[in-house]
Amino acid sequence: MKYAFIESLRGEFKITRMCRWLSVSRSGYYQWRNREPSPRERQRELVRYAVVDVYHQYNKNYGAPRITEELNELGVPCSVNHVAKLLQLEGLKARNGKSFKYQQSASATYNVAPNLLSRNFTASKPDEKWVSDITYIDVDGEWMHLAVIMDLYSRQIIGWAVDETMTTELILQAFNMAVARRQVTPGLILHSDRGVQYRSGEYHQALADHKLRASMSRKGNCWDNAVMESFFSRLKVELVYAEDFKTAEQAYQSLFHYIEVFYNRVRRHSSLGYKSPAQYEENYYAQCA
Repeated sequence: MKYAFIESLRGEFKITRMCRWLSVSRSGYYQWRNREPSPRERQRELVRYAVVDVYHQYNKNYGAPRITEELNELGVPCSVNHVAKLLQLEGLKARNGKSFKYQQSASATYNVAPNLLSRNFTASKPDEKWVSDITYIDVDGEWMHLAVIMDLYSRQIIGWAVDETMTTELILQAFNMAVARRQVTPGLILHSDRGVQYRSGEYHQALADHKLRASMSRKGNCWDNAVMESFFSRLKVELVYAEDFKTAEQAYQSLFHYIEVFYNRVRRHSSLGYKSPAQYEENYYAQCA
């Protein structure tokens, strides 16, 4: 307890003086500070990060009860009281109360595409329907942004990009990776939410150049892109919540291994007959040969 108190004031007072005032050894303090965190401490930190992540994932609309339900569903055990306390400590509050008033700007309806997907997340062949979205990754207390494109036939991640800022350039990097890898034919549907990046002129021009059809979720309806939400949930539970990324390079390497090696080529999906996305597509092309 004394060591934790010293740590909380580090930078305000000299360590030597605080150790002397509290009658503890300086070597003992540094030994405590450099120790490996206990399993209990790691679990607490995992829950704290997961709470903040889900809060931002759902656009600050979820309070303690809904965040608790979401995390328990993902296999991160927590209580409503604990989540409420963490939100308070982080200075976070759901913006769905009476004091919050939202007025949609005219630009928020510009370049909005119809919902062509209409929650039909099945496809008869590869490169018939794609879905895309952006999520947050915590890197040493700072947010990195991950944009992803998935093929609905096999659930394979065919394009992705990571950057410090959530810009149109980010989703275009993921898009360019996808079209470079795949056999794009006119009429392919690419579904997303209504985020400002997906409504940009550059993005819609890129789709038009490749004769893709844009599709967008209805306003404020995350279930219209449920498959991407499910992928991000698995990514967070299986990788992000268990890691402590200190640098962007470390995060990128871990994401590369998870997406390209594990998820696409190794992880078995129950919806694919317990085959990996890559194997499922290989079987399709083998049957077509």
